[in-house]
Amino acid sequence: MATKLWFYIGSAILILLAACSLLAPWLAPHDPLRQNLDKDLVAYSSDHPLGTDKLGRDILSRTIYGGRISLLTGIATVLISLAIGIAAGSLSGYFGGWLDQLLMRLVDILMAFPGILLAIALTAVLGPGIDHVILALCLIGWTGYARLVRGEILSLREREFVQAARCLGCRPERIILRHLMPNLLPPLFIQATFGLAAAIVAEGSLSFLGLGVEPPTPSWGSMLNDGRQFLLVAPHLTTYPGLALMFTVLALNVVGDTLQERLQSRTP
Repeated sequence: MATKLWFYIGSAILILLAACSLLAPWLAPHDPLRQNLDKDLVAYSSDHPLGTDKLGRDILSRTIYGGRISLLTGIATVLISLAIGIAAGSLSGYFGGWLDQLLMRLVDILMAFPGILLAIALTAVLGPGIDHVILALCLIGWTGYARLVRGEILSLREREFVQAARCLGCRPERIILRHLMPNLLPPLFIQATFGLAAAIVAEGSLSFLGLGVEPPTPSWGSMLNDGRQFLLVAPHLTTYPGLALMFTVLALNVVGDTLQERLQSRTP
């Protein structure tokens, strides 16, 4: 019962985040880029429920719009990484041989580097920007999906239904897409849930370092960075984007853990 409750709470938080991000132009009370130096570092007012930053920009509006950046980066990273990982893992697991050795050694090399350091190095070379952040995160993100797909296909390719499809003359791509891939969807979905949380944290980290989205575009990581120097006099600058980031990642991990437990309980 407790597990179900946490799952529903996590799902509700994610639905709320997605709704706020999609409806940001209507939900945000102010333009997130509009400056008002007469109202800088306001902690609370009827016009600014969560206060303002050093340039008088509304924190609530910037936090809502910052969710858009986090979701866009996370979803794009997961989708691109999934596509690359599924393709590489399927080829490696189904055909084996030299192709398997080549792809898995490439995966080993990439996984030997700390992911966030590799992303920092790449974005430092390419420069800040959301497209560069997504590219940097996908460079290392696909390896986990490739290993997962390869392992699952190695355990499935000798099953009776796959042998029957081969005997009927099905081509390898048809066997992979029509017979093997449906069995891979549950573990891939769970892995994608954790991958989305990791991508959101990584985007926040890069934006905090000034390597993410370019200012004045609001991002939770850049808002945390902007509020560092005012921690003692205006802690609200970092409190609200920090809470938004924390609850989003927590909700994704709770949902992922619950789905993983259910999948393991159904596995014979």
